[in-house]
Amino acid sequence: MPNTPAYAAPSKTAPLGPHTIDRREPGPHDVLIDIAFCGVCHSDIHQVRDEWGGSIYPMVPGHEIVGTVAGTGNRVTRWKAGDVVGVGCFVDSCRDCAACKSGEEQYCENGMTPTYNGRERDGKTPTFGGYSTRITVNEDYVVRIPGGIPLDGAAPLLCAGITTYSPLRHFGVKPGDKVAIVGLGGLGHMGVKIAKAMEAHVTVLSHSPGKRGDAIALGADDFISTADAAVFAQHKSRFDFILDTVSAVHDYNAYLRMLRLDGTMVLVGIPDPTPVSAGPLVSRRRRLAGSSIGGIRETQEMLDFCAEHRIQADVEVISIDKINEAYERMLRSDVRYRFVIDVSTLHAAAAR
Repeated sequence: MPNTPAYAAPSKTAPLGPHTIDRREPGPHDVLIDIAFCGVCHSDIHQVRDEWGGSIYPMVPGHEIVGTVAGTGNRVTRWKAGDVVGVGCFVDSCRDCAACKSGEEQYCENGMTPTYNGRERDGKTPTFGGYSTRITVNEDYVVRIPGGIPLDGAAPLLCAGITTYSPLRHFGVKPGDKVAIVGLGGLGHMGVKIAKAMEAHVTVLSHSPGKRGDAIALGADDFISTADAAVFAQHKSRFDFILDTVSAVHDYNAYLRMLRLDGTMVLVGIPDPTPVSAGPLVSRRRRLAGSSIGGIRETQEMLDFCAEHRIQADVEVISIDKINEAYERMLRSDVRYRFVIDVSTLHAAAAR
């Protein structure tokens, strides 16, 4: 399908603007999706501006995609036209390594195929993301959006939702556990909702005292302002589990000391290198771990969990022509809590 309308970054210094891309016609095992909404992740900014290196231009970002199946290949059995589906951070993987075979495709030992700013398995064809009207994806890398979740509020679940759900589930958070969420942004606000639905006692740790009201409204049981360094000593050994969503540099050691014996702190943010001391770890047999997104099976599990518990992202829906402004607002933390693009506006932008 040539001439598919999209919005792209032509270089790391240029603003995003109208662009056209070629989408492949569905092969035997492919699903063609008409995109309705696409969430805006902070990693979109990092990659558009080549802050992680290796960016491929022109770049069409977007890996929080929801829409409707428009067509399928002749061997597809799981999906049919009209199904409401989603696509997250990757669209393929090697399928042969131990990680893929265990349903952990996000940790593919040969490298997953990212939804955008990557290459297809042929190693040549660039991938383009959800800032576009359509996408063609192999049927095995598509998930079902359950009824009851508004599509705009569902889109960020494909990244922010699964990024917080996966470590909470994997490390065994259970009812009554004292859980702290570090940071109350696009990731953090989902962490609060999901941990609370798991029946944990949830505390938000934030350097912004003004977010106390938001934290409680989202379901948190408590709020601690880390702008006051004294709170780290006051709450020493308080938590069973800490989910750290912050991508700015901060002192891991101070937060580790807030864990109880055998407590776990999991990083999902990716700040610049930060020193970690052995003392806070060995003194209480604490663990410091990392987590990425989830595999296809776990992402579907997360979506079903969110539907059961009536969880969606708090979003501000924008038209595609506001995307450059949205990036600047994200950098100022001026969004509560996730921008989502109404992709129908892309058709209008393409017509101008």
